[in-house]
Amino acid sequence: MQEPIKNINIDLLVPFENHPFKKRDGIENEELKESIKENGLLEPIIVRSFSAGTYEIISGHRRVEVCKELGIKTVPSIIRDMTKDEAVIAMVDSNLQREHLLPSEKAFAYKMKLEAMKHQGKTYGQVVHKSRDSISDNESGRQVQRYIRLTHLIPELLKLVDEERIAFTPAVELSYLPENEQKILAEEIEYTDATPSLSQAQRLRKFSEQGRLSIDTIFAVLSEEKPNQKEQVKFKTEDIRKYFPKSYTSLDMQKTIISLLEKWQRQRERNRGEER
Repeated sequence: MQEPIKNINIDLLVPFENHPFKKRDGIENEELKESIKENGLLEPIIVRSFSAGTYEIISGHRRVEVCKELGIKTVPSIIRDMTKDEAVIAMVDSNLQREHLLPSEKAFAYKMKLEAMKHQGKTYGQVVHKSRDSISDNESGRQVQRYIRLTHLIPELLKLVDEERIAFTPAVELSYLPENEQKILAEEIEYTDATPSLSQAQRLRKFSEQGRLSIDTIFAVLSEEKPNQKEQVKFKTEDIRKYFPKSYTSLDMQKTIISLLEKWQRQRERNRGEER
């Protein structure tokens, strides 16, 4: 039976509490905006009744944000009667279908779903390993566990994972370091402009478990030349930060510098052609 659709005032829609999925900008968001602008919202969002006459969004956060930007006042919605745990599971499942999810988004989404399923009386083994009750249809229980490990990283290191400066597998190893050691590691990564390989991350974890991890040890490991390491031109972040907006990440700055160099190269080629 088709569920009834109700047009809800957009001001009554509230984001899901502790929503782990970040707002997207770029081409994907622009395409969604153009689609809604031309055709309206074709697919209703899913909500549940919340406090004081409001509705909590289960599925459709990006669409609601775009509607707000376009000045749309009401949003077609399906209202479902759900417990908190049922809502968490539905919210995570709907968002895990999206493309280009960041490691941090998957990590906290899987953690939220795991906790909700455990509240429903399922054991950890059932949730992670049995196909009928598993957290993910696409990834193994072991991989889900590894993603959840990332939630133990401090924000500075997790950001580097999202920016692809630290690879996923080394990041899992680093998640076992205590918070104070992770903070020292983050500072040394910034200072040396180097991130640990898998073997280096495994050694750092082993040093930590032996109580032998110090600033000097971290610096020595990060300063090692990796087998596939090529000569690099390095800039100190503080030397170039002033040329970029405050919101720019290291990855944003890198992309901008490459783009400017490409324009410079094209201009040099044009100049050489004119000189001939």
